[in-house]
Amino acid sequence: MKETYTYYPKGTCSTEMIFELEDGYVRSLKIVSGCNGNLKGIASLVKDMPIEEVIARLDGITCGMKPTSCPDQIAKGLAEYQAGR
Repeated sequence: MKETYTYYPKGTCSTEMIFELEDGYVRSLKIVSGCNGNLKGIASLVKDMPIEEVIARLDGITCGMKPTSCPDQIAKGLAEYQAGR
């Protein structure tokens, strides 16, 4: 069953991440604000990828001197989604 999950990232330029999830997979991802081209690219790469794989690949990535990044926040959002299920 498809469901939509919205996550509000912390410590990044992006302000909202809207996941469409189904059967343990990321079916689509829309990110509001942030580096438009890069985030569209990341959203395209994670499309139809298992949630666990997205988390494993993106968790812990930093951006410059920041302790987090948009990819890291995607992983955090998906982990939060899984924890709440």
